[in-house]
Amino acid sequence: MATSRLRRHADGMAVASFILGLLGTLVLNLLLGPCALVLGTLALARGTTRRGRALLGLTLGATDLLILALLVTTDGTVSWHIGG
Repeated sequence: MATSRLRRHADGMAVASFILGLLGTLVLNLLLGPCALVLGTLALARGTTRRGRALLGLTLGATDLLILALLVTTDGTVSWHIGG
């Protein structure tokens, strides 16, 4: 019973990692990227059944931080906008 409860929590962490990573590509990448990385890592360490979502969350979290680094080096800013 305790194992299934832990697995459910790990599955929730995997989904949260994916959602935070996805949102982080649009807004607040400085905050949401690291959160996605941490939750994805914890979900994988706890044996989630949603391994693909946890891996996508890790990938998107790393992408968030890469976007942030790109913005800081090109514009000198930590935000982005579309258009002129």
